[in-house]
Formats: sequence, C-alpha cells, structure tokens
Amino acid sequence: MVASDLPIGDRIRHYRGGRRQDAVAGLVGISPDYLSQIERGLKVPSLPILYALAQELGVPAAALLSEQAPIEEEAVDTAETAVGRALLGYGPARSSGPVEAAVLRDRVEAAWTNWQASGTRFTEAAETLPALVADIEHATRAARAGTDVAERRAVLRAAADLYCLLRSYLRRTGRIDLATLAADRAMRAAEDADDPLRIAAAQWNLGHVLLAAGQPSEAEELASRAAEQVATARIPKVERTAMSGALQLVAVVGAARRRRWWEARQRLTEHAAPAARQVPDGSNIRWTVFGPTNVALHALSIEMEAGETGEALHTADAIDTSPLPSREREFTFGLEVAACHSQRRDDAAVLLSLLGLEAVAPEDLARTPLARQLTLTVIRRARAMHARQAEQLAHRIGLV
Repeated sequence: MVASDLPIGDRIRHYRGGRRQDAVAGLVGISPDYLSQIERGLKVPSLPILYALAQELGVPAAALLSEQAPIEEEAVDTAETAVGRALLGYGPARSSGPVEAAVLRDRVEAAWTNWQASGTRFTEAAETLPALVADIEHATRAARAGTDVAERRAVLRAAADLYCLLRSYLRRTGRIDLATLAADRAMRAAEDADDPLRIAAAQWNLGHVLLAAGQPSEAEELASRAAEQVATARIPKVERTAMSGALQLVAVVGAARRRRWWEARQRLTEHAAPAARQVPDGSNIRWTVFGPTNVALHALSIEMEAGETGEALHTADAIDTSPLPSREREFTFGLEVAACHSQRRDDAAVLLSLLGLEAVAPEDLARTPLARQLTLTVIRRARAMHARQAEQLAHRIGLV
C-alpha cells in the first residue's frame, strides 16, 4: 500500500524494492539512466513502458499511477469526520441541560493547550473535539434563548475560542470549506459577546483561512484594516498590542505570498517588530503566539520563500524557539530550515532536519505536504546511505 499522492517515479522505486535498477531496466528494454530519470520524476514513462514496468514488477498498471484513493476508502467513518459532522449540527441529541460556561471554558483552554503543545495533537483533537463542539453548540443555543446575560456572554466567549481552534484544525486536515465556516462562527460569537479582543482574534483566524484558500490580497487587506481597528479598541495595552501585531503578521504573509518581498519586509520591520518588543515571549494572547520569536520566524519565512537561503539560514541561526508555547511554530521553523537546505542541495542536512522534526511532531510531519515533498527529494537525490534513511522515514510517515 502506498499513499494516494505518491508520484509515479516514487511508486516504481517502491515496488522495485531491492532489485537492481539496471537489471529491471534491461528486462523492460530501457536504459538504466532512463529508469533513473523516471524514478526521480525527471521523465514520465509512456504507456507501453509503464505497462512493461508494471508487468516486470508484478503489480497492476494502476498501482503505478498517482490516483486518488478509492471512494470507499474516502467514505470510511473516522474521528476526524465526526468533527465536521458536529460542526454541521449532526452531533448527538442534547435533551439534557447545557454545560456551564465555566466548564466549557476550561475544556476549550485544555483543547487549545493540547493542540499547540502535543506531538500527537491531531489524534487528541479528533478524540476530544466532536463532543466539545456538540456541547458548545447546545450551550450556545440555550444561552441565546435564556435571560442570564453574564452566562450568555461567557458561553459565547468559549464558543468564539473553540471555533478559532476548529479553524486551525480543519485547515490542517484539508477542510478549507469547514475552516471558513468555523472562522465565520468565531466572528459571530465574538460579536454577539461584544468582546473586542475576541473579535480581533476572529479576524486573525479569518485572515489565515483566506491565506489557506489562496487569497493573499484579501487576507492582507482584512488584516491591515483589523490591525488599525484593534489599535484603538478598549482593550488592555498588552493584549491590544499583541493582537495588532499578530494581524500585521497575517498581512506580512499575504504580501510574501504575492511575492512582494520588499513590502513584506517593510511591514515586518515597521509594524510587527515594534509591537513584538512590547509583548513578552510566551504570553500567547488569544493563542496567536505573537512575540519577538514569532516575528523572527516570519523574517525567516520571507527569506526562504524569496529564495534567499543564505540570509534565511543566517536568520535561523539567531532564533531560539524554546520560549515558544506552540509546538506547531517550532515544527514550522524546522521545516523551513529543511527547505532552505534542500534549496542548497544539502540533502544530509535536510534529512537531519526531518528526523529531528519526526521527534518533535510526528503527526505534523506525516500530514504536511512540504515535509512529504522534502522526504521524496532526499530519496531521489541523496547519496545511497541518506536515501535509505529517507525511505525508512517515508514508511514511518505513511508515504509508502
């Protein structure tokens, strides 16, 4: 069994196993160099060659094609699909009384902490979120129909926090449509609670949804406008500064995604960095992880995406991720360092970075497209010893 997104060349390499490349090529009637180029993704085999390879490797021709998973496999019920069903209102009936706001708040905060700090966060979130979403939905309906104003606001605040978490979870599991829905519900709950800080956090979340949906201009515009609004809101100074800075970082990413490197650097230097100097690392206002270290990570991201790998690695050398309360940001940092090494064709360094990331967040490594791509690149391009280690890693993360 191989992953549905594994390219043809890597499938051929996988099914070839320990057989010599020149031996298989000779039996199929092609040169070893041509087979090597196919396996490295440099050539696409013609149908006759593909059929011949499949016959020689003892697998159906369809096994060598990068097809989507069969429908029956996609339809299998999982804990993750239960999260989507709960969000859409298909949770269990709630004939009993609603859970109190204080209990919901504690459960949401615990879920956020696990999501940001656990190396197995996807498994834990899939197990805890469906019931939590159902309880929040039930409590929200009851609170809106009730007369206790304080309880209503407290429930809506917990709902806004949970929907922001759902946005992150659903985006990471590939459900951009449901992530957009969750971001919208976060905004509505925050507005109904009349909570300026949570309204800003909901706008920050919506900006990330727009980035994930390939709309960087819209994300940059939304974040810039929201940053101006929160700067004058009646919020304690540290929280106001942190949310304004976090929104500026969304705008920074938007500019970088549009390849406007100068604009991204300028916004980072003139807006986000000054705000970060007023916010201590580890404060994690509304789960945005905003602070000096996060700003430095965005500086690294800009240089990496701009192809300035030397400058990016120099920036990385000065970053200490230990103050970060988020394992996800630590993972992203390591992955971008690995991408820089890959751009410089330093496959040993790429492999070392990937193995380190496996220890930090194995589920993120298995689910992140860039991590999977870098693993395949090492398999195709590296020396035999490193390629073998990368193949073992590919097995562990479900690529093959």
